Amino acid sequence: MRLIRGAFTFMLDRPGNYRNDPDKGGGSLWDVGCYPISYARLLAGEEPLEVFGWQVTGASGIDEAFFGQMRFPEEVYAQFDSGFKSPFRSQIEIIGNQAALSVPTPFNPGESEKLILSRDGQTDRLRVRGQALYQGEVEDMADAILLGKPARIALTDSRANVAAIVALLKSARTGKPVSLE
Repeated sequence: MRLIRGAFTFMLDRPGNYRNDPDKGGGSLWDVGCYPISYARLLAGEEPLEVFGWQVTGASGIDEAFFGQMRFPEEVYAQFDSGFKSPFRSQIEIIGNQAALSVPTPFNPGESEKLILSRDGQTDRLRVRGQALYQGEVEDMADAILLGKPARIALTDSRANVAAIVALLKSARTGKPVSLE
């Protein structure tokens, strides 16, 4: 694996929406940019060593669009964008030395999805069985509460995702790469 590319954008045209309010944690990076960041961290199996970000700031001061890059160990890189002023896009592409895998609906998959595998000039569609939206989250929470099982996503993982987001925002403010080492 060499490159992970992701996007999560949509048109936000609801005046007064909390996503536009900096006092309520607004901004595209916090709202939808967190998903491709988390996905890239999961696939890389590591935390980013360094990040770089750019943002387009709206009238309220929140990022209406964010563009980020992350450098991981083992020469793995990630690029993503998030935003409130672009058509709906939700995708991940994983590019390796010999193939590329496209995940058309990574953040809100349905019960029957297809992944697109491209290699050696051929494209194959791979059917993946899914489940109803939020079913896994509800079952995970129920298992944690009723059976005492650890959550699938640990608090340390959530904190690491926040650390990457904060570093990306700092980079966008300063115009410089930010090290997470």
